[in-house]
Formats: sequence, structure tokens, C-alpha cells
Amino acid sequence: MPKTWKVKPQVTENILEQLLYNRGLKDKHEIEEFLNPNLKTYEKDLDIPGIQTAKKRILLAIEKKELIIVYGDYDVDGVCGAAVLYQGLTLLGAKVLPYIPHREKEGYGLSELGLQFAKDKEAALVVTVDHGIVALEQAKYAKKIGLDLIITDHHTPLEEKPEALAIVHSTKLCGAAVGWCLVRSLVSKEQSEDLLDLVAMATVADMVPLLGVNRALVKLGLEKLAITKRVGLLALMQQSKIIPRQITTYHIGHILGPRINAIGRLEHAMDALRLLCTKDSIKAMDLASILNEANDQKKKLTTEAIMEAKEIINTEIKINGRKKILVLHSDAWIPGIIGLVAGRISDEYGLPTVVISKGEVESRGSARSINGLDIVEVIRGCHDILVDVGGHPKAAGFTIETGKISLFKERLEKDLEEIEINQAQELEIEATVPVQKLTKELLVDLEKLEPCGVENHQPVLASLKVKISDIKTVGNGDHLKFQIENLDAIAFSFGNLKNQLTEGQYIDVAYYLELNEFNGQKTLQLKVLDITF
Repeated sequence: MPKTWKVKPQVTENILEQLLYNRGLKDKHEIEEFLNPNLKTYEKDLDIPGIQTAKKRILLAIEKKELIIVYGDYDVDGVCGAAVLYQGLTLLGAKVLPYIPHREKEGYGLSELGLQFAKDKEAALVVTVDHGIVALEQAKYAKKIGLDLIITDHHTPLEEKPEALAIVHSTKLCGAAVGWCLVRSLVSKEQSEDLLDLVAMATVADMVPLLGVNRALVKLGLEKLAITKRVGLLALMQQSKIIPRQITTYHIGHILGPRINAIGRLEHAMDALRLLCTKDSIKAMDLASILNEANDQKKKLTTEAIMEAKEIINTEIKINGRKKILVLHSDAWIPGIIGLVAGRISDEYGLPTVVISKGEVESRGSARSINGLDIVEVIRGCHDILVDVGGHPKAAGFTIETGKISLFKERLEKDLEEIEINQAQELEIEATVPVQKLTKELLVDLEKLEPCGVENHQPVLASLKVKISDIKTVGNGDHLKFQIENLDAIAFSFGNLKNQLTEGQYIDVAYYLELNEFNGQKTLQLKVLDITF
């Protein structure tokens, strides 16, 4: 989709002050809190209702030597959260067994199969992490078979709450962070802070807004990751060519997170949990290799599915005209990749997208939205024909009887008929900067905004009417490289513009300002996001 530049109003020539203003930070106290986040400021966010009740039951289980099942989930948030609870409770001497559901056999969250596993193991207590807040029937089943249930979750709740012994729930945090808040009430300050590396990974990977309490958690967590002694994470970093002391939110979101996610998409996420918890360095290298191989396979399957999805879309548009929502389904797409496909299609077409993996009896669906449309509420409007549904305003998952897919598609398209959908992709420019001001000193100022992520994005800058030279393509012609007044610029996936550019031409360019390290030398580089003529 073409990008529309939306330039923020310029209120000052000081670029750091401008970026802080863009984030609604004006008085000194707010700015200090943002630039130097501290968990002490956010005690109210961490003291979640339900913790004391849950804490009493866990301590009783430890005293009575009862087995506790930590029931995680198969994404980064659920796996990291399971590791936090498993390791935290183990520190207390609890008998703990982790459980991760199988994506295809059980689906998301609590299942009767998983609860029966807990019962068969003679467990007395099940503690969920990253799910459970909408598990009404499953909570009743747990009670029926004599299991006490503690739910820790962050997903959007229903009006009715599950019948659990305790519910520890906050939509401000990711699932692992909610679980960490419970663990934090049980262990020492030092022990809880040692778990923040896992909380940071979960927070970034689950795309939680990196403001307020989450910013503080990730900042401290990144410091822990830089010096981590977890042999599993060190093995994964080594195989991914990441230097621990240089780790950023980018490395979590684009390199480590996808590898942890991949195994749960294709096989079983227990290997990811084993990687995070192992103390055996040889086993860690083997597990890291398994995750890397799964990630490569996931990329291949996703690319193939995206190409097939585009063919379906193009055919439908030719027959039925433009759409306001894309609902795609195939029995060739496995459940583990449909969320990735939905995300890519939604980004490319600028439309809310639902992708369904068709099964013989039941099918799994995943949805991704655009700004301004709460996709989980849209899908919940069809709850009467769904088996279950859950998620966030921007992403949702559901199960549906295969025979009802056509009806589901019709109803979604009808529900969105009167809603205005803006397909234009906006690129928000935080500041226009003369090339002469692009210095290492400016980069130091930009780094004060870290950790960057959702709702605190890495700042996009723009320079206007700049002269370009030394134009060439790299990466089999896919990517574009050029210079702007002696500064290197790299534009990934812009290789097709090579023939439209000439030496000495003037362009407008939007970019991230970064430091490129090559052969021991560090130079400023523009990572180009868009070019206009």
C-alpha cells in the first residue's frame, strides 16, 4: 500500500525535546520519569487484586507438598510466563510441573485434556499464565474433577468471570508480567528481579505498549538480558549472532521472539520452555538448533501461504469488488502460521484480515486488525456460531465449526458494511531534520528514548530535498544503497526504484538513524523507510 506521510507539528528545533513533546511529555517530572523509569513508581500497577488469595493457596500447597501445575501457552508470552512461574515456585521448594498445550491438538488456553493431565498426575493446584480469563467452561470442569484453579492473565475479559479460586488479571501488562507479579509476592526482591529478563522478552514479543510500568519492566529486563547466565538464552543468542551486551528490543521482537514462537507453531512449545529453563549448555545448544530449524521451516510455510492468500484475494476482488474485511481459508494452511499470514496480508492490503486453517470438523482462525477497529469485539459479534474466541483489539483467535465458515464470512462482511475503513498506510514522521544535524550526538539523544516498541516507536525522522549519490542495489537487486551527503543509506526492499533514481537527484527520505558496525568501525547510517520524489 502507498504511504501517506503524517508529519508531527514542529514545536522546537531541539530534536530530543520535540520527540518528548510528541509523546505527550511536557513537565520536568514526566520527562524524568520517562527517561529514567523505575519500578518503584508503578507499585500500584504491580499489586494486582487476587495476588494475596493466590499466594496463600500456593504456600499451602508447598506446605502440604502438593503438586502444582503451571499451565502456560505456546507463544513467547506464555512460554516465558511459564518459565517465570516454574522457576519462581521452584525457588520456594514447591513441587512444580509445567504444562504447555499443543496448538493443533488442544488449541489456545485451558483445555479439558490439559486439566485431565493435571488430575492424572495427582496435582491439587493449577496456575495458568497468559490465559484463562475467558475459560468459563474449563474452570467449571477443573472444579468438577477436584482441581483448585488460579488464573493469571491479561487478555480482554468477558462480563462473566470464570469460577476460580483466585484471578490475578491486568490488561496493562503482558501475561508473563502478570505471573511475575504473583511470583514477586512470594520470593525475595533479588530473586524476582533475576526473572525480569524473561518478562522483558514476553513484554516486547507480545507487543504490549512500552510506556509506564512496561517501559520500566523492559528497561530493567534488558539490563538482565545483557548479563544473563541462562545457558539456553546464551545459546540462542550465539546461534542468532546476537552479542548479549548489545541486545535491544529489536533483537527480541525480530530475532529471538520469532524463534521461540516458531517451535510452538510447528511442533510443541515444550522445547522452547526447556531451552529457557535448562542448566545444561550442551542441551541448550541442541535445543537452540531445533528452534532455529523450526523458524526456517515456519518462514517457508508462511511465504507459500501468503502467495496463495494473495491469489484468493485477487480472484475475489475481480468477482465481487473491493472488500472491507478479508476472510480467507484453506485446509493447506496449518494453525501455527495463520496469525503470521493474517498480519502480513493486513499490512499489505490495509484491511482487517481473518485467516482460517480448515479442519474436518473444527477450524482455527486468527485475525489481525487495522488502527481504530477492535477486531476481537467484531468477531465476538458472531459468538453464537463460534466455539470460542479471545484476544486483543488488534489481534484475535477463535475456533469455529468448519461448516459455518461461509456464514461467518457473510456476517463479518455485513457487520463492516457501514464502518468506514481507511486503507491508506500512514507513516508518522516525528521530526524533519536537516542532514547537517545527523550526528552521533543526535544518536545519543535518540537512544535516551529506548526501550522503543509499541506506542513508543523508534523515532522516524525525515530529511527533505536531499541530494543522493553512489546509487546501487545489493542482495540480488532487492535492496537499495546510496549516499546522502557522505552518509550511508540502506533501503530494504526498495531495489525496484534503482532505475528511477539518478546521481545528483533530490529526494525526500524518511528513515531511522542508526549506528552501523562493520569491520570494527562504527558509522552513522540511515535505515530508509520511504522515499518520495
